[in-house]
Amino acid sequence: MKKPILLILSTLIFCSCQKESIREKPNSSIDILDESALVLLDAGAKQEILAEGFDWTEGPLWVDDLNALLFTDIPKNAIYKVTNNGELSLYLTPSGYTGEIARGGEVGANGLILNSEGFLVLCQHGDRRMAQMESSVDNPKPFFLTLVDSYQGKRLNSPNDALYDRLGNLYFTDPPYGLEFNVNDPAKELDFQGIYCLKTDGELVLVDTISRPNGITFNPDQSKLLVANSDPKQALWYQYDIVSPGVVENKQLFFDATDWVGKDGFKGLPDGMKMHSSGNLFATGPGGVWVFDSAGKPIARILTGEATSNCALSPDERTLYMTADNYVLKLELK
Repeated sequence: MKKPILLILSTLIFCSCQKESIREKPNSSIDILDESALVLLDAGAKQEILAEGFDWTEGPLWVDDLNALLFTDIPKNAIYKVTNNGELSLYLTPSGYTGEIARGGEVGANGLILNSEGFLVLCQHGDRRMAQMESSVDNPKPFFLTLVDSYQGKRLNSPNDALYDRLGNLYFTDPPYGLEFNVNDPAKELDFQGIYCLKTDGELVLVDTISRPNGITFNPDQSKLLVANSDPKQALWYQYDIVSPGVVENKQLFFDATDWVGKDGFKGLPDGMKMHSSGNLFATGPGGVWVFDSAGKPIARILTGEATSNCALSPDERTLYMTADNYVLKLELK
């Protein structure tokens, strides 16, 4: 237990009363690809640094009860809280791995969401499960209730991103990134990477399998499911028609960004994403955050200068938050 204890202490020192003046993110810009994007974006808007100095940020989630953004640092096995004026503090640790034996890999929580009762639900890489924090969001404690950790008797890989539909069914993706040795980890029990739906009756349904399922969201009326595939050889977004909870049909390619992978200045892969009420999709991908219309046409790119893992919208959709490598960024929208 020595290593985890040292981790907690160093994290507390890092977060002690940290508040920095918000400044513009260097090497960032906005590309308007279609004038329809100007309804959402100001081409001259500046990306601001809310927090920095982390290992790998993920899971941004605005929580009204805290008046702050939660986000994860996966390698540090911690969740942090930052306000809109840059006040940063440690929120929770451990966040994704609660075991007694020290291990390597991406151990912390990844995606964060709230359930209908306002409890924090976590994609826990290290513990290989979907879990709920037992305490309230304003009194965080590292005690968790397992929602699901196996499929047909085999342990999940490492849940990555998730969301609830209006009926309370939980959709999530399960790539191998949280396993210590990734897809070749000897502890991997499933021979595929899945997209799942945990139904309200407790049944876990396998929705589909793709090579590296990652970000997941619905269109505004929840008739369609969109999933990112973070595979450098197949850097794609897919779209499905939802027939019933966990049942989809008409799988279609939403957009193929494979040719952009590795291009100069375009770090990253399809990852987390959030749907705007207008039907436009904010999706992290090569270069930063891509903005698509409902037909899958790119209308803008928010270039962060970093490999960008995820994004979140404020409740009023006036602010976009982005987790980008060691940064947490914000961009004011129209």
